[in-house]
Amino acid sequence: MLVKALRVGLGQLIVAGDALTRPRPQQRSAQGQATVNTEAAALSLYQFHACPFCVKTRRAIHKLNAPIALHDVKRDPLAREQLLAGGGRVKVPCLRIEEAGGTRWMYESSDIIAYLEQRFASVT
Repeated sequence: MLVKALRVGLGQLIVAGDALTRPRPQQRSAQGQATVNTEAAALSLYQFHACPFCVKTRRAIHKLNAPIALHDVKRDPLAREQLLAGGGRVKVPCLRIEEAGGTRWMYESSDIIAYLEQRFASVT
């Protein structure tokens, strides 16, 4: 009980710290942002709201100004089922990537951030 309360409290501190120190979103031309919006429509992030690695990933998404759909696996049973069925395990953060060849599931915050930066950082 004490451990859970401590974990919840620390999670809320992390979320509050993120809100206070969130980086500015990348500025692009209207055409560049439209391109990012179109490409981001094929992506979804499965996450927990107060998970430090999920916060890290959401900060990168915000900085890249990429409107990626967020699914809170802890609060949404359907999202949890989708993550388990598609990705094979309930581990967050996980990026769902819809491609012409099918769906790919990417775990690990550092891998997700590197993928997003490679895909969106140079769009102007």
